[in-house]
Amino acid sequence: MAASALGTAWGPLRLAVPGLCRRRPPQGLCARMRRLPGSTVSGRSVAAASGLGASGTDLYCLDLLRKRDYEGYLCSLLLPAESRSSAFALRAFNVELAQVKDSVSERTIGLMRMQFWRRTVEDIYCDNPPQQPVAIELWKAVRRHNLTKRWLMKIIDEREKNLDDKAYRNIQELENYAENTQSSLLYLTLEVLGIKDLHADHAASHIGKAQGIVTCLRAAPYHGSRRKVFLPMDICMLHGVSQEDFLRRKKDKNVRDVIYDIASQAHLHLKHARSFHSSVPVKAFPAFLQTVPVEDYLKKIQRVDFDIFHPSLQQKNTLLPFSLYVQSWRKRY
Repeated sequence: MAASALGTAWGPLRLAVPGLCRRRPPQGLCARMRRLPGSTVSGRSVAAASGLGASGTDLYCLDLLRKRDYEGYLCSLLLPAESRSSAFALRAFNVELAQVKDSVSERTIGLMRMQFWRRTVEDIYCDNPPQQPVAIELWKAVRRHNLTKRWLMKIIDEREKNLDDKAYRNIQELENYAENTQSSLLYLTLEVLGIKDLHADHAASHIGKAQGIVTCLRAAPYHGSRRKVFLPMDICMLHGVSQEDFLRRKKDKNVRDVIYDIASQAHLHLKHARSFHSSVPVKAFPAFLQTVPVEDYLKKIQRVDFDIFHPSLQQKNTLLPFSLYVQSWRKRY
């Protein structure tokens, strides 16, 4: 995607803002910052859950989310009470799949784990879940809300393809990955909330893509420490940046231009999602609270002039719970 097309998301690539920010070096010169523009449970379930007990499987999912998906955990807490346990199950399922890639040393082992989850989903829809806590909670969610099997399978399929450890060839490939993982998770969350609405689905698609792009950016320093780079190659080539530049943590203009272009695409998806705001049922808004941490990261990376390795980007936002609550109270996304 050309830089000119992406640059329209936040206006000109650089704007003069005297006295607002200084970049080092050179000293004494004003930096020109790029800115954002403006169910009932059968007897079979008791047998299935007998390994840990109902409370044990609930607590397992909660603990997994607190450790591995804290932002998703906070967002799920603000869902209606009758939907929370199912949302926790969906997010725990997503975490189980996401951590396969980093927890195995061989792709074959990763494929075996993905196959386990593929069989698990099949068994869940046959009312025969394995005695695994996430599987049991996911089965309960499927029973309560009649969740669409296709979205669960899409997440597994896409996570499996991602085991190849290859950089995204272009921004569209990264968007497709985000659509099949993050957006699919949002479609399922909408089903948990009882929402069937075309506008809500369109918003979920764009929010999922924005979240997937931001996740890729946030993970870049970690991946770099493991000698891996997954940022879209087309944008890197557009600015003459190699993977080695990221491995060496370079901070020159071309490297930051790559990050700017990728972040711009995430910002565009947020704008598109919010263009449906007046048409999306208010009941769907809690499913879209992920926009808060996504926008928070985009604002933080703008403040450091798109230096993806800046230490401030690795710090947790201690005000995130409050920001999520305010957004939920305002009924916005």
